[in-house]
Amino acid sequence: MTDPDWVTHAIWWQIYPLGFVGAFPADPPPPPDEHRLLRIVEWLDHAVELGCSGIALGPVFASRTHGYDTTDHYRIDPRLGVEDDFDRLVEECHRRGLRILLDGVFNHVGTDFPRYRAALDGGDTAWFRRARDGFATFEGHGELIALNHGNPDVVDYTVEVMAHWLDRGADGWRLDAAYAVPERFWASVLPAVRERHPQAWFVGEVIHGDYPAQVRSAGFDSVTQYELWKAIWSSLNDGNFHELDWALQRHNDFLDTFVPLTFVGNHDVTRIASRLDDSRHLEHALVLLLTTGGTPSIYAGDEWGWRAVKEERVGGDDAVRPEFDQRPTGDNDILQLHQYLIGLRRRQSWLHTAHTEAVEVSNTGYVYRTVADGHELTVALNIGDDPLPVALPRPGRITAGSGAPPPEHVADLVVPPHGWVIVEPQ
Repeated sequence: MTDPDWVTHAIWWQIYPLGFVGAFPADPPPPPDEHRLLRIVEWLDHAVELGCSGIALGPVFASRTHGYDTTDHYRIDPRLGVEDDFDRLVEECHRRGLRILLDGVFNHVGTDFPRYRAALDGGDTAWFRRARDGFATFEGHGELIALNHGNPDVVDYTVEVMAHWLDRGADGWRLDAAYAVPERFWASVLPAVRERHPQAWFVGEVIHGDYPAQVRSAGFDSVTQYELWKAIWSSLNDGNFHELDWALQRHNDFLDTFVPLTFVGNHDVTRIASRLDDSRHLEHALVLLLTTGGTPSIYAGDEWGWRAVKEERVGGDDAVRPEFDQRPTGDNDILQLHQYLIGLRRRQSWLHTAHTEAVEVSNTGYVYRTVADGHELTVALNIGDDPLPVALPRPGRITAGSGAPPPEHVADLVVPPHGWVIVEPQ
């Protein structure tokens, strides 16, 4: 594993800046003098109160539309503000002890990227992949032009861009669409960046496939754990904890090589509160996220149980990428549960690399031990309509649970219908 030491304690609060500050979609788009990037500063204390230790930013670089069609990797998107605004955001984050993760799009560029415009005008075309009818695009999107990753100039450019923003205070990079980029490209880029920034962290966006092989070949520190994301909501909806147990066995295998980025929501998927058929199981999804190995990420808004559905159409992401105006007020059970479980996670930093072992598995009941470095927790989940009796592997103290509070010290317990319990051994 190549994680820098600080990642052991990392819990990200992920935001999509262009939507977060109301810069996209917006007609007319805001000008730079509105400095909307600084609106994020107003939310940093919330991230700290939530218990997170870092801000994972979506695209902040100049683009024409949604941020993933980059036109200038060296310039802050004018709809967000100017470079000084980024410096201020970094300063305010680091003053609060928050790390910053940037979102880098290096598989493709937008159609306003200057080198692409020059290529269309008869200039050098070597920066871009060719297709039968012109230039290759990303997954058929005509406004996203695929870079030629075999070109050494593209390698050097990517190294310099990544190092530039790390120089300005960023702590790492999420590598967008990393699965579409040849692994040899990353294997050339990342060592050169690490040589200048050995404490930087790099997570590749990977959807499926052999995660450990991709980590080894590309040189990522981590990849996005979409397999576990899917297994969490699918097993809860279908009443099939056997699917979850299988995914956690694979997750254990991944942890032998690297620590995945884990999540139950992000800017590209339907919010977990809308994905789940039974709202009572939102708690179970969060318990799973924060009691299993990984580097967890909380998608902004999920901590209040916000709902939104991603649709496969133009503008279909907008609902899951809303503007954040004023912070919700009043008591919120989901927010309080986030704070409690994130606090538990921060106190038990060994969970970063923890493996899980099934104790009992049925369609609607799942009991597992999560263990690492001589530490352990036992977690019992019940999504059935009947109480779930549990014989614990060893007596322990209940540290959290839903429903009527059970005795503090137990050797056996009963998990209420649609409830959960976390036990720390004594």
